[in-house]
Amino acid sequence: MLWLALAWLGLAAESRGQTVHAIADMFKPLASPASAVRDLSYLVFAICGAIFVVVASLLTYALIRFRRRAHLDDSEPPQVYGSNQIEIAWTVIPVLIVFVLTMTTARVIAALQDKPQPANAVQVTVIGHQWWWEFRYPGLDVVTANEMHIPVSTRANERPSFLTLESADVAHSFWVPQLAGKTDVIPNRANHMWLDPHETGIYYGNCAEYCGTQHANMLIRVVVDSAEDFDKWLAHQKQPAAADASAPAARAAFFGLACVTCHTVKGTRAIGAFGPDLTHLMSRGTLASGMIPNTPETLRSWVNDPQVIKPGSLMPAMQLTDQELAQVIAYLTTLQ
Repeated sequence: MLWLALAWLGLAAESRGQTVHAIADMFKPLASPASAVRDLSYLVFAICGAIFVVVASLLTYALIRFRRRAHLDDSEPPQVYGSNQIEIAWTVIPVLIVFVLTMTTARVIAALQDKPQPANAVQVTVIGHQWWWEFRYPGLDVVTANEMHIPVSTRANERPSFLTLESADVAHSFWVPQLAGKTDVIPNRANHMWLDPHETGIYYGNCAEYCGTQHANMLIRVVVDSAEDFDKWLAHQKQPAAADASAPAARAAFFGLACVTCHTVKGTRAIGAFGPDLTHLMSRGTLASGMIPNTPETLRSWVNDPQVIKPGSLMPAMQLTDQELAQVIAYLTTLQ
């Protein structure tokens, strides 16, 4: 069901002219951190593969060469007790292998962690919740959920994005395979990572640390925009909620419910911080942390009973009447 939803979203994005990159494919990196992880993985695979071939070959040779033969007697073959050459070889070679892997890994980690931040870097604070992602852009007065926008970073115009990772509840892990290796999101601790995507488009990721019943449905959607499109997106996100004077009943219905205690709608009295910011809800491509496409129909199903779509979700079913539900959806669909 999940993969069908992602396929549907991919087709929808392509129809809007957006490139959808492969899902969870770390072997097709499109950012420097992911390339470093891929190259290190190739080295580890090569060394481990060589060890496997050598060990398997020696084992196969021993099984065939020294197998029991019916025409021979059962006397014990000549025994070799101790060999300095063999002892030195199987001590020195593994030590050298471990040394090479350790130093190479340390070099990659240091290069990723010590990356200097240029003046034009984009700052994003990523907050993991059960089971959705919050994205805050410090100093820009922009807050969104489940869909992170960052600019493309090319050789001609390098503009990396630096992420500060925090958790609002339990341990999570932020992983977008084509952009970077995974980084844990730990309560009461701030971890850091950076991304410099080389191509525009939509990249998918997932929480990579078990965090509860809906862990597998805590999806990540990273939209990499051109420099111009990213600036336009920021300008739009900074704006308050769109005016909806044509639907006063719908607005009144929404603000008469407990929704305002959990959600924020910029420019209104809804200032809740427990749930996702709804100011520009309909500008996002998905709902429920990437589980379903964001359309008026799916939004209605989600608001009517979130537990049907995402069992265990902390968003309750409000038990709305048909009229109340219609009015709430009418208001929410104005939040472009």
